[in-house]
Amino acid sequence: MSRRVISAEPVEVTEVVDRGRTARFEETALTLPDAGSLALVRKRLAGAQGPGSTPLLLVHGFGQNLHAWHLSQRSLVNHLAAEGHDVFSLDLRGHGRSRAKGARPAAALHPYVDEDFPAAMDAIAELTGRPRVVLAGHSLGGMLAYAATARSPERVQALVTLAAPYFWGRGATLVHALSRGAALIGRGGRGETAFPMGAVRSMLRATQPLWDTGWLPMPIRAWHPGGFEPDVLAEYLARSFDRASFGELAQLTDSSDDDSDHFARDFEGCDVPLLVVAGTNDHLARPAAVRPAFERSSSRDRTFVTFPSGHGDLLLGRKAPHLLWPTLTRWLHRRTSP
Repeated sequence: MSRRVISAEPVEVTEVVDRGRTARFEETALTLPDAGSLALVRKRLAGAQGPGSTPLLLVHGFGQNLHAWHLSQRSLVNHLAAEGHDVFSLDLRGHGRSRAKGARPAAALHPYVDEDFPAAMDAIAELTGRPRVVLAGHSLGGMLAYAATARSPERVQALVTLAAPYFWGRGATLVHALSRGAALIGRGGRGETAFPMGAVRSMLRATQPLWDTGWLPMPIRAWHPGGFEPDVLAEYLARSFDRASFGELAQLTDSSDDDSDHFARDFEGCDVPLLVVAGTNDHLARPAAVRPAFERSSSRDRTFVTFPSGHGDLLLGRKAPHLLWPTLTRWLHRRTSP
């Protein structure tokens, strides 16, 4: 194994796909030392042989980690692996396992696009012999995937974005206003200052029943009321909320309208298969903020889909296995079969 990727021994695990439905997987923990010790986790069906379909690279959103895709009672990662995909989940620098390995947090979005994505794609190519990947990003991960596709379109076979605003805060006045205020810290030479995600997580966990009450008006929600079962929601709050910086938020805010210096604008000229998904009950990435990526894309193969979901429950909520998962599986199968 080269210096580009350090691989632990694969282990076989039996894990839940959804609420008691299990499968046997091969899981491999990977470290990318040349990128500052990024952590990448590979998951595929146990006993999988041959080249398989195009590998998938999953990238989490703002202030989260790979557990946005994978919990003990429901896992989109495991669903995709059970469908025969070779799935790689990345913890961006400063997040989750990458932070534990010493990868320093970012003060802006560019290091993710310029360093983290290429390092992950290099490692996947080395391990699988496949020169291209399917990029799938949730929220900020989708925005970063737009920029990464523009940077290296020849390395992207298809692109999937889930609740990923192309114009940050469009249609969500309070999200936009709060982001503008917080971004002043990032622009004031304090970009590395940590956004208080820990405090946000603690507040949400302490007041979880209030946020999960549909009749109580809340202008900002991270999930749709009732979108998670209580135990799944508790694990989601405990495990998926991670770290972020004010510098990241400042750059996100710069992508809020047409006149800004949009860091992913070059994506619009890329002709790669594109699936854009939005939740009609999403208070953080409303369809008005998500759809412009589909409308502005030059792809000859592009699809826009909405589901009655919120931001986090789109991936792992109680309806996700019946709404998002089958649609995503069918779309990927037609574009990634060997």
